[in-house]
Amino acid sequence: MIRLLTALPLLAASAVASAQWQPSAELGIVATSGNSDTTSVNGRFGLTGEDADWTHEYHLAALRTESNDDLTANRYEIGARSARKLGERSYLGAAARYENDDFAAYDYQGTFALNYGTWLLRDEHRSLQLEGGPGVRLARGSETGEDETSALLRGFGEYKHQLTDSTRFFNTLLVEAADDNTFAQNDIGIAVSINKSLALKAAYQVRHNTEVPVGTERTDTLTSVNIVWSPKAE
Repeated sequence: MIRLLTALPLLAASAVASAQWQPSAELGIVATSGNSDTTSVNGRFGLTGEDADWTHEYHLAALRTESNDDLTANRYEIGARSARKLGERSYLGAAARYENDDFAAYDYQGTFALNYGTWLLRDEHRSLQLEGGPGVRLARGSETGEDETSALLRGFGEYKHQLTDSTRFFNTLLVEAADDNTFAQNDIGIAVSINKSLALKAAYQVRHNTEVPVGTERTDTLTSVNIVWSPKAE
């Protein structure tokens, strides 16, 4: 897995000083007390950059839930994407993703893929982006403890629609298909601006693995309402 993680800084090697970088962060917390003591925290930090020739995107996301002093969810994910523009609507790039989950079918899953991408739709209010390509998947089964290595095909799609000046709809789909498992994740939601830097985001996430041990659910869902911080670029 260490070899895969070294691919993440390599994706950043093409970044140049002239790139315009945009950070973002979001956080959601739910806490209950009384008959049931529950605390759930989910957050994400992202960084995007773009210049005349390249685009870059990096993120770190985490989820942790405790119920009556018992840990019931503990997951974190890091990811990176970089691409070389071929024109206004197409590009070649690479993507890497690593996740660690204490309560899933796999202790960890890591992927690295090369991609060709295109914007089928890109205007002031709407965008539809698709990309795909071959890669490799590394994973360790939570039940067997065995490491798995396999080729994969990665597909990614994202649709955004600026419904009003303050309201944006989004839907993102990621599919990583390998012989030993196919992972799919879909995020759908709405973000409403509060001011120039803050927004309220409501989202529903579905994560699915096709191959899991007996007694483990194939599908996990997450419903979240987060505060999002993203300073406007000057």
